[in-house]
Amino acid sequence: MPTPGAPPTPPGSALALAALLAGAGVTHLVRPRLYERLIPPWLGAPRPWVVGSGLAELACAAAVTAPRTRRAGALATCALFVLVFPGNVQMALDSRAGSRSWARRPAVAWGRLPLQVPLVLWAWRVAQREASGGPAT
Repeated sequence: MPTPGAPPTPPGSALALAALLAGAGVTHLVRPRLYERLIPPWLGAPRPWVVGSGLAELACAAAVTAPRTRRAGALATCALFVLVFPGNVQMALDSRAGSRSWARRPAVAWGRLPLQVPLVLWAWRVAQREASGGPAT
């Protein structure tokens, strides 16, 4: 059953979510150095975490794309979005005013932290819509 009070999941939402995940996953694998600074030091070597999260994004994308695995894929995506949050916090903590990279500027780095909430809700709505039998493609 859909979350009470939540806006309906728009048509194409599941496939758009899968496209977002696939794009992020490919980027993690093709340009891992972009993400290595996001890995909190307490997690150890960053490369395995970056590659692992990229593979997890691709697996979630594939699962969300297929109707038979869409609900499980969307729920896994919720978990993934929560689990990568420490990387976003690390990015915010490491941000510096005047950084050459726009992504490392404090306004951007801190501003993206609350964006995890709508991402989790998006994946949750896809899972709920699938559970209720509504179209999520």
